[in-house]
Amino acid sequence: MGLFYHAATTTMKVLLFAFTRCRIEGKENVPRSGPLIVVSNHLNNIDPPLLGASIPRTIKFMAKQELFEPYWVRAIVQGYGAFPVRRGKLDRKSLHKALEQLRDGRVVGMFPEGSRSFSKQLQPPQPGTALLAARSGAPILPVGISGSDQMRGFRSIFNRPRIKVTIGRPFVLSSAEGSRTRLRLAQHSDLIMEHIARLLPESYRGEYGLRSENGSGNGD
Repeated sequence: MGLFYHAATTTMKVLLFAFTRCRIEGKENVPRSGPLIVVSNHLNNIDPPLLGASIPRTIKFMAKQELFEPYWVRAIVQGYGAFPVRRGKLDRKSLHKALEQLRDGRVVGMFPEGSRSFSKQLQPPQPGTALLAARSGAPILPVGISGSDQMRGFRSIFNRPRIKVTIGRPFVLSSAEGSRTRLRLAQHSDLIMEHIARLLPESYRGEYGLRSENGSGNGD
């Protein structure tokens, strides 16, 4: 997995340089070691490899189960370090797998919205990211991606779309037992989205625009 991952991220960096005007900000905010949950908005299928090329650590992504069904797609996704999660329900097996990765000091990548946003604006989150963060106590690294929504078909590369990846500062949610109630998880989920929203242009923030401007604290 290691050789494939690093080869894939290197290839992605070359493609970004050649076919887009990509800018990455905030690399200094990435902890160099220890458990980490990378969270981002989701606009395009290129977002996972884009994050892999932007974050100077190996990321294990939680990817939708459907990607693992076609054999040739599964081989690529697994080679990239991803493991499956069933959307729309609490997938205890995937949660346990993610907790194991974090206990080993690794990086888990998640898209809290659960699927791509075709309007480019932030969508309501699923509770899985907040639950994982609360159970593990691992720091959360928010990332905002803008411009990858312009990558629609082969012809788009001739326009060299502007893509920006903004990496914020890590923060931690409460890991207390009371933080795992449905209400508290919803609050934590919104907090995660607000941190992402602060890293995005206004036109990408959706309902989290005003919330991110007002701020709601850091962590608990």
